[in-house]
Amino acid sequence: MNTSPQIRKVYQDTADRHHMFRLFDRHAQRPNRFEGDASALYAGEWFEITERDHDYMFDILPPLWIRGSMFAMREFLTGSVTSVFFALRIDGLVRHFHGYCDLADRGSVEDMRLAIIQRETRPVRAMTREESLEHIWSATADAYRGYSEETSPQHLPGQRVITLYTATGSARLKLLNDLTDDEIASKLPVQLRHLARAAAAA
Repeated sequence: MNTSPQIRKVYQDTADRHHMFRLFDRHAQRPNRFEGDASALYAGEWFEITERDHDYMFDILPPLWIRGSMFAMREFLTGSVTSVFFALRIDGLVRHFHGYCDLADRGSVEDMRLAIIQRETRPVRAMTREESLEHIWSATADAYRGYSEETSPQHLPGQRVITLYTATGSARLKLLNDLTDDEIASKLPVQLRHLARAAAAA
């Protein structure tokens, strides 16, 4: 299971409302979901949303706080981690984002804001291997993703697995982190494949 608290983009397209809600809890299938503190699992994740859904989330409940073009949800996801929504001007356009920030860290919100701006103003558009894997996980339906089971020969506690199909149509599970560059490209939508290959070639 990826427990890194680093700030990371987990979906490469702009999420519509249905997918936004799926992304809010993209680790729902994790083993022992209701045991332990999952703050490190969620803190630092972010993705882009539409203006309409940004405004929709603002109207659901009174925000915990509003700071300029940012607001935080009153309900916490886990521990001290909650949703923070951003309206950021990037290259002359206002774009909207959702991120999970650990409010126990006073610098987490500003760090998230700066990381989003830095990521989205890269002079060369490319996806890192980690971003490619996170996008695949985020975009895959629950029926085709899961976690390594103890009975599996490749069992590693908490490791994510993805269903792959052979040329003959048979299915097999493979650890997400073990996907080859070709397997990653095959799981990405066409418009993102060249970004992943550009990063792999760099």
